[in-house]
Amino acid sequence: MVSVKNITKTFVLSRKQMKMNGTNDRTKTAVSDVTFQVEPGEIFGLLGPNGAGKTTTLRCMSTLINPDSGTIDVEGFDTRKDSGEVRKRLCLLTNELKADPNFSADYLFDFFGKLHGMGKEEINRRKEYLFKEFGIDEFAGIKTADMSSGMKQKLSIALSLVHDPSVIIFDEPTNGLDIITARTVTDYLKKLRDEGKTVIISTHIMTVAEKLCDRIGLIMDGRIEAMGTLEKILTDTGAPDLDDAFFSIYKKTREISHEE
Repeated sequence: MVSVKNITKTFVLSRKQMKMNGTNDRTKTAVSDVTFQVEPGEIFGLLGPNGAGKTTTLRCMSTLINPDSGTIDVEGFDTRKDSGEVRKRLCLLTNELKADPNFSADYLFDFFGKLHGMGKEEINRRKEYLFKEFGIDEFAGIKTADMSSGMKQKLSIALSLVHDPSVIIFDEPTNGLDIITARTVTDYLKKLRDEGKTVIISTHIMTVAEKLCDRIGLIMDGRIEAMGTLEKILTDTGAPDLDDAFFSIYKKTREISHEE
């Protein structure tokens, strides 16, 4: 289980960033008082536009950065006090994880396995399973520079899962993928859920969230504006689909912010 309670995270802006954001404020609140909980055997989707706070939230959960306030608990371990234990239990996949183009899939998988303290036999077992699952077998010996973008993404997923984590955190896992590769990724996330894993994804693609997520949190300007099953969100907004529900909530948050 993952529990996020009242986390807030702010960043100090450079002059260039202030100009780009059209503000005189030296600080930006990326996440404000965010709370949610994800159970094992569930896929939770954090849905929002670019800059809404999705990636910041996931980075706090993954111990890459600490929130200014609030707490995050991953299977009984606090991300601040027990960051080492937390990292043993989760993986984070982001678009920033790029496989070195000069090395093969075989070499990289062994390298990441050793980083997690895994033995040779355990690494080989995981490699055989994941490479078969994602169709990497026949490409295992070639440099990643010679792989297609879809194959690189599947390799990145395999590398993130090398240590068989129980908490899976994927940031925009299908962004930029062709329909076949994207389907491979979403099908595997469902498989992980069915195995009892705790799965958390961020996305701005409504159809992915509709088909994949058991529950959804809509985040805008760093705040959770709606949360629940797809059916609950559609009922609460009176919208026919998630796309319309999202824009209905977005419009209301804009009206409120202008009033303030």
